[in-house]
Amino acid sequence: MNPLPEWERFRVLRAEAEFAAVKKDTRVAYAIWVLLGIFGGHRFYLGDTGRSIAMLFTLGGLGVWTLLDGFFVGRRVRAVNRSRRAAIMARYGILDA
Repeated sequence: MNPLPEWERFRVLRAEAEFAAVKKDTRVAYAIWVLLGIFGGHRFYLGDTGRSIAMLFTLGGLGVWTLLDGFFVGRRVRAVNRSRRAAIMARYGILDA
């Protein structure tokens, strides 16, 4: 297997560092859900502004959305991270496996 050229390796490292700076943590999302879930705090953290505002004004759909989100927070964090990583890698012209 051919090692990457030095300039290519630096480009990959720069892309990885940029992703690490914007990556969301599942534990933090669940902690925010526990503390501020009824106000949509975990949704604000993940960048779902429209749903966050809806949760804020309806108190988490009177608690129903908040309870349901407990099952889906981890999946949403993975989806957000996957999307952000793909965007960053595409910006650097790197095909992500």
